[in-house]
Amino acid sequence: MVKRIRIAAVGGAMLAMFSARAGAQEATAQVSRTAAPIVLTLKRAIELALQNSKDIQVAKIQARVADHAAQITKAQFLPNLYAGSGAGYSNGIPETPGGRAPSVFSVSYTEQVFNEPLRGQAKETQEQSNSQKIVLQDARNDVITRTAMSYLELGKVQHSLELLRKERESAEKILQVTQQRQGEGFELPVEVTKAQLTKAQVTQKLLQLEGREDELGVFLRYQLGLGDTQEIQVTPEELSGEAEQAGDNLVAMALTNNTGLQLAQSDVRAKEFRLKGEKRGHWPTLELVSVYSVLAKYNNYQQFFNAFQRNNFNAGVNVQVPIFSAHVKAAVGLAQVNLDAARAVLGNKKSEVSAEVRQKTRRVREMDAAKEVARLELQLAQQNVSVLQAQFAEGKLNLREMEKARLNENEKWMAYLDANFQKQQAQLELLKTAGQLDKVWQ
Repeated sequence: MVKRIRIAAVGGAMLAMFSARAGAQEATAQVSRTAAPIVLTLKRAIELALQNSKDIQVAKIQARVADHAAQITKAQFLPNLYAGSGAGYSNGIPETPGGRAPSVFSVSYTEQVFNEPLRGQAKETQEQSNSQKIVLQDARNDVITRTAMSYLELGKVQHSLELLRKERESAEKILQVTQQRQGEGFELPVEVTKAQLTKAQVTQKLLQLEGREDELGVFLRYQLGLGDTQEIQVTPEELSGEAEQAGDNLVAMALTNNTGLQLAQSDVRAKEFRLKGEKRGHWPTLELVSVYSVLAKYNNYQQFFNAFQRNNFNAGVNVQVPIFSAHVKAAVGLAQVNLDAARAVLGNKKSEVSAEVRQKTRRVREMDAAKEVARLELQLAQQNVSVLQAQFAEGKLNLREMEKARLNENEKWMAYLDANFQKQQAQLELLKTAGQLDKVWQ
């Protein structure tokens, strides 16, 4: 009995040990799966953002809402069939508040055939529905712009972090050499303080960039629909050369493809439909009508009418000819004012888009020139490091001077990365204004 208990205890311990080991292996595998970084290209990042963006989903819902709203007015020009009852007690002439005779059961049919003010409203709401598709495209452009900027900045930040970690190593070497020389009496304490300050400044920049890397990672993970712990690695990429086109070409593209301008044009068309319909408010209206009703004797029809008929059917047209209508005049005046305002907004928008494209084109050129300056400064620093490296190998230069040259080279590298990113930002803004963002990733 004791042996069985011991065997059972040993078996339980072994089972617990294997379970713990299996759990640890599973946890390790899970951590490794979580820690495995995902390498993204700019095109793939934008594709994921377009698939998972909450802003685009909201814009699609708003577009569907606008479609259904447009169908409400349009439905009056389609057959409408209603069934109901107006049964009730009557004392005196049988009638209802609606003007129709009380009935046990009734079916009515209506369909607008000719009603220009109502048709103008229907065309206006349909144009407003179409404008929601432009709003959807604008939301899509915003997602592409934010994703591309975050992706490119993350690439710059990750590269800068690599450089700063090298800078920290160089700053540490400089500090050690300076402290050693001060101990030997060859350096003043102020030189040690300068070296400490340099190292502290590098550490500060490193912490700031690590914080920015985390912020960009959080944003991209949310935008792309990735897990909260998923690490992201990006690949250095250059944007399309579309932003290098002549300003006049991009102005022409913007006047055709800019979403803000398209919205203003759509608003003008909608107001034109409304004004056209309101001006025809003096025309007659024609509506198809039909009524079938089942009447009851308890409503005293026999006392007030010569004959009583239980089943009744009426069909025909309802024509109204306006002779004098103050409403039409007021509606035309309001529609005209709204159209004038929409046209003024459209004219201002055209001038604004044209000026904005030219301004952003100049900014791209300025950033390109700044990038070229930064590239040449980096090239000069690299050449200087090569010269000093040869002198250091010959023993003509000390380690501290060599590390200072490397620090300067890293600084020029970071300045070049900043200049390149600023140019890419300017390109994205220009392409968005010109309606050419698809060139970024297709």
